[in-house]
Amino acid sequence: MKDALGSVESVLVLGGGSEIALATVRALVARRTRTVVLAARRPGELESVAGELRAAGATTVETVAFDAQDDAEAHGRLVDDVFDRHGDIDLVLVAAGVLGEQSRDEHDGAAARAVVGTNFLGLVSAIVPCAERMRGQGHGTLCVLSTVAGERPRRSNFVYGSSKAGLDAFAQGLGDSLVGTGVNVVVVRPGFVRTRMTEGLDPAPFATTPEKVAEAALEGIAKGSHTVWAPPVLRYVMSVLRHVPRPVFRRLPL
Repeated sequence: MKDALGSVESVLVLGGGSEIALATVRALVARRTRTVVLAARRPGELESVAGELRAAGATTVETVAFDAQDDAEAHGRLVDDVFDRHGDIDLVLVAAGVLGEQSRDEHDGAAARAVVGTNFLGLVSAIVPCAERMRGQGHGTLCVLSTVAGERPRRSNFVYGSSKAGLDAFAQGLGDSLVGTGVNVVVVRPGFVRTRMTEGLDPAPFATTPEKVAEAALEGIAKGSHTVWAPPVLRYVMSVLRHVPRPVFRRLPL
């Protein structure tokens, strides 16, 4: 339950190794969040981060195993275990994802399926039980990290972009379905973020950092927004690109 000042007291992160997620959690702990559950494929690698968060003021920090490629039953058990042990969870931050390798993925069905399975299907089967538990407790926020790449997938990364487009659409629809329940869904659409995942790639215009995305996400959560662009100018950039005629779009260096 949020405290008297409206601060998030507890957070579950699906994709606890994400640099954007960790920047967000660090900012949350600085703002009075005291219970943190980091769910990741390799939870043991997050022990140093857990210690850092405890030192910063979090009273309970757990690392648990979560793989988006697991089946829906496993995801449901994980979510129920976290909610059963910690009671109400104020915020679920959905940050798991892989970039893939477009040059391989567009020619390899198994590789393309793995990207879509991680970024879309696997997260859907984890988000649904989170939404159900939040619906039951009557409050909470689901914050889903999407990307501008899902607004109009480009030939240079359409496997990744389409997987995120599916997640984005699902999250938006879920948010509409939860109106009146006390649960809000916030979709965060960053542009190019300088992280390990994008290391070695040429930065796109308006490139940003995990910390800046975290700031934007937390501002959106506090306001009860349904969509957050990071940086905000991308709302207008993508509004234009979304309506560029396809013959013209195909000629753009995207």
